[in-house]
Amino acid sequence: MKHLPTDQRPREKLLARGPAALADAELLALLLRTGTAGHGVLDMAQTVIDRCDGFAGLLQPEARSALAEVRGLGPAKQAELLAVAEIARRAVAQPLRERPVFDSPQRVKDFLALQLDGHGQEHFGVMFLDAQHRLLRFDILFSGTLTQTSVYPREVVRLALRHNAAAVVLAHNHPSGVAEPSRADEYLTQTLASALKLVDVRVLDHIVVGRGHTVSLAERGLM
Repeated sequence: MKHLPTDQRPREKLLARGPAALADAELLALLLRTGTAGHGVLDMAQTVIDRCDGFAGLLQPEARSALAEVRGLGPAKQAELLAVAEIARRAVAQPLRERPVFDSPQRVKDFLALQLDGHGQEHFGVMFLDAQHRLLRFDILFSGTLTQTSVYPREVVRLALRHNAAAVVLAHNHPSGVAEPSRADEYLTQTLASALKLVDVRVLDHIVVGRGHTVSLAERGLM
């Protein structure tokens, strides 16, 4: 980046104008620090963004294999990027562990979008909550094809008891990118709510995650 004017170099630009002034590749270049011969750090950063389909892709499990395919991106830099992604996930989860999740419904949606958006397969996960509706843990329990997944109520009940959960929020993604709930989603919600009610665990919501958008079945009056 020595060929760039001083005020256009990412570090100097950030210090002078703030991080919001930087493009995605410039922000990532600050973490990568150096490129390789014939492949500058800005080019490498853009390659990472393209391979991961944006910053959101860095938060997905598939990011590890995507990063390994970037020329010149060694294990140390891969580890740093994956660590930053995990920090972002934990930062979003922290308030949900400290306060009732429905003190901030949008934060719940943001958290679930980080976990589920961008997957090529359908994944079904559960937020297990304590009696004060604070997050105990989030688990992806089932994965399926591009169009459907098999969810076993017995397994959801077993884990709710194991984690001593008082309530849950269900969530799954639509690989098509469209977050609109289906009749099958409504039926699954009712089935799981009935099964969990037998062990005194409430289903508070079911969130459907699409590309850049989430839909709450509870807000739609579908529960």
